[in-house]
Amino acid sequence: MKYAGLNPKAFGLAGGILWGAGVLVLALWASQNPEAWGGALTGMIAWLGQFYKGLEPSTQGAIVGGVWGFLDAGIGCWIFAWLYNKLNK
Repeated sequence: MKYAGLNPKAFGLAGGILWGAGVLVLALWASQNPEAWGGALTGMIAWLGQFYKGLEPSTQGAIVGGVWGFLDAGIGCWIFAWLYNKLNK
């Protein structure tokens, strides 16, 4: 069976877009509904804000967090796909 492998660029881009958009939407949601899920959503954004400088439940903070999330997941997924291909040869 021939091994096709993963495309690291595509995998990184897809992961970055999904995670960045997820962080963006969660932060925007938390800015509009601070008591959503009993305040857990705001707490989740505060926890992620420890890792993503500038992330907070506001429009500007959501954009900053979305960019950080895109970069973080994009690089992480690229490394994962590259390593997977190297180990699976």
